[in-house]
Amino acid sequence: MLNDGRPIVEVVKELQVTEATWYRWLNQYGSEKNAEASKRTMELEKENARLKRLLAEKELAIDILNEVAKGKF
Repeated sequence: MLNDGRPIVEVVKELQVTEATWYRWLNQYGSEKNAEASKRTMELEKENARLKRLLAEKELAIDILNEVAKGKF
């Protein structure tokens, strides 16, 4: 653990950041809400990748059909 039982004020001084900065970071990056947001972001990124893959497959199918329609097969 970072503080090893010492008061947070000492640790913050040792890290050369202000208490306000520490608490802002804690609020921004250390909360459960952010963990949930990160999980949701990862889920959305996976879904986005799946949809991009589907779109690419459909575009390829359209391309193939256009080539067949032109008689170039």
